[in-house]
Amino acid sequence: MLRIVQVYPELLGTYGDGGNGLVLKERARRRGIDVELIRADMDDPLPAGDVYLLGGGEDGPQRLAVALLEEAGFSRRVANGAMVFAVCAGLQMLGSRFSVQGDDEYVGLGLVDAVTTRAPSRAVGDLMTTVGASTMVGFENHGGETTIGAGVEPFATVVRGRGNDGRVDGFRAGRIWATYAHGPVLALNPWLADAVLAESLGLSELAPLPSVADRLYESRCRALTKRSAD
Repeated sequence: MLRIVQVYPELLGTYGDGGNGLVLKERARRRGIDVELIRADMDDPLPAGDVYLLGGGEDGPQRLAVALLEEAGFSRRVANGAMVFAVCAGLQMLGSRFSVQGDDEYVGLGLVDAVTTRAPSRAVGDLMTTVGASTMVGFENHGGETTIGAGVEPFATVVRGRGNDGRVDGFRAGRIWATYAHGPVLALNPWLADAVLAESLGLSELAPLPSVADRLYESRCRALTKRSAD
């Protein structure tokens, strides 16, 4: 049984990132994989999971989510092998420090050597990046600028938008994957959803699962490529 945990959706669900869990569940189910999508509400104990999903959130809920995850032993779950896929506020929380509105600085979960400060302006709009040989599309809406440590691998290279700093987006540290892309990003990028599933299952890859999602992804890539060239 593959257990997918959507972490505190009432705190970290501002931009529809809860859709990432639905996409993973459906793509696993269609392949005959026994899967369960679990909603972990803030008032409940954090359930055991194979992959934890952290979404976007506002400043206050973001700080509360950090405190709750520390109390719930989230870091121990990750150290024991659970995968994490995080977006935006979820990304910032995983680092050692992050700043919110007014430049107030807070301690993060410290799972990744990353620090987020306030950027001179807010990044709002299309985000297009390359992840290895693949293109990732989505949109971003954040006021942070994230610096990753020397030993931390960026998740992607920015083609259009800001991501962390206008050059790279997110980070990858073992089984912790993070990006600034909303969308929900796994709905917009079916290849990435399959990569998350494969990683969580300990597989190198999954068999193809052709669907309308592939055609929509290709159309979105063409549109953003054209805009970037104009």
